[in-house]
Amino acid sequence: MPQTASAPPPLSRLRLVVGEEELLRARAVAEVRAAVRQQDPESEEHELAAAGLPVGELADVLAPSLFGGHRLVVVTGVHEAAGALVDSLLSYAKDPDDGLTLVLVHFGGRRNEALLQAFRKAGAAEDTCAKLTSPGDRMGFVRNEVRRVGGRITADAAGALLDAVGNDLRSLSAAVSQLVSDFGGSIDADAVARFHRGQAEVTGFTVAERVLVGDNAGSVEMLRWALDRGVPHVLVADALADGVRTAARVAAVGSSNVGDLARQLKMPPWKVKKAQAQARGWSIPALQQAVGVVAELNADVKGVAASADYALERAVRRIVELRATSGAGRGARR
Repeated sequence: MPQTASAPPPLSRLRLVVGEEELLRARAVAEVRAAVRQQDPESEEHELAAAGLPVGELADVLAPSLFGGHRLVVVTGVHEAAGALVDSLLSYAKDPDDGLTLVLVHFGGRRNEALLQAFRKAGAAEDTCAKLTSPGDRMGFVRNEVRRVGGRITADAAGALLDAVGNDLRSLSAAVSQLVSDFGGSIDADAVARFHRGQAEVTGFTVAERVLVGDNAGSVEMLRWALDRGVPHVLVADALADGVRTAARVAAVGSSNVGDLARQLKMPPWKVKKAQAQARGWSIPALQQAVGVVAELNADVKGVAASADYALERAVRRIVELRATSGAGRGARR
């Protein structure tokens, strides 16, 4: 799993922090800063944004210091650096100052990739902070976070935590720290359920669960509670979309073997089991219609609809209705 590297040597002259994941980038820079301060508590520090940065200002902070001591210069967003600034950085990399640590932070992508390649060739250390897109990577992040704060977590608890909190790494990190603190370092699914009994409902996932099992009154109640608690409309819509699409994918394959489905669909087994349970009572055509509903909802909550609240409730009621009229789902709760 992509992670930040361990803290660099304090006198590292060139360093790259590259990737889309903001939390990992911030941690990488913080580790460099801590290492520099440990070496020299009086170190001079500068943090500059590359966009619109005058070459002369960069030259001033990179110039040899008259007072000695180690210095740290962090240039953020170098993917947005103009040509003249890139040329200045390339020139500096050919003869870096031994008393200065220069960190370039790049948000990923191909812009100014030649700058990164030149720094790599110059011997720059690198922290890779790629976006954690796969379920396995996010599960790995949760496990690593728990170990990082001195705890242990079971696989089902890690899955439950992702379900309750979502995929935002900062939110996951905060939840892990609190769980380890509250439950003495050993985290199981029951601990996650107890801790997030209130919080989990307002992430949107409980709304989606109630919708998929056809609980009309319960899903509308959960939706209104979530909105009252300030959960963004987009997050509720995303949870609904994820639940419906996952159930549709699992139902379409038509296999009951969890392992086979997990491999074929590239999903963790716990998510396959959950989707199998949620797909019961649905017909394939009804799920396909529900996919269309959540696709329309995505546009509605992003500004198409006059009222995002109304759009969400309408979508919730429509999906419950689809389940109730999809053959086996005729006896679902209304």
